Amino acid sequence: MVYRLAARDNHFPRPELALREPDGLLAIGGDLSTDRLLNAYRNGIFPWFTEDDPPLWWSPDPRAVFTPQSIHESRSMRRFRRRTELTVTLNQAFAEVIRGCAQAHADGAGTWITEEMQRAYQRLHEEGHAHSIEIWRDGQLVGGMYGVAIPGIFCGESMFHRVTNASKLALLTFARHYFQAGGQLIDAQVPNEHLHSLGLKQLPRAQFLYQLRSFAQKSPPLAADFWQSRELKKEIEW
Repeated sequence: MVYRLAARDNHFPRPELALREPDGLLAIGGDLSTDRLLNAYRNGIFPWFTEDDPPLWWSPDPRAVFTPQSIHESRSMRRFRRRTELTVTLNQAFAEVIRGCAQAHADGAGTWITEEMQRAYQRLHEEGHAHSIEIWRDGQLVGGMYGVAIPGIFCGESMFHRVTNASKLALLTFARHYFQAGGQLIDAQVPNEHLHSLGLKQLPRAQFLYQLRSFAQKSPPLAADFWQSRELKKEIEW
């Protein structure tokens, strides 16, 4: 069954109760308040719905993730990273990045990035929970990604590119910094061919939830200045 959320209650049913078909659908209703969104992510749940739908909440099985061991950079991508004049920054243009993601996916499955969704994640960003990675060329934004940080995990929401390899560069550069700083997982939610080429692995939902709960209790926080707005060096190794 699909659970209907109470308007004034931010609690969710256990994610293990999500449907098998459609995979991961758990609940319907509620709103996109900061408290509800944070409670969702901290329980392995995320919103995904189109403009004409009420909020739909998901926890798929298996879960698509990157780990420090799994993430992969091809030789051609490594050469590109070392030679490109593109620059990578953190938290310098959140609103522009989420708008870029919305525009890039406007005609496809990514139509969940509605105006309401953009406002909700902008609030998360202003409160220090949501973050963006930007790719620049000659001062123009040409790619990026955004997501939500919870203990030990960065929950990637979407990415876009306007020049070749820009979104890959955003993910790979951010991952290097994030994992080196002590991050444990990057949650990609659901798999696709593009992400598989970068080393995506799939965890059974039970294992993902176990790790999520373990990180919440035991994972040391990142350095206080990790999310500071800055340029990210492309050459970092770990």
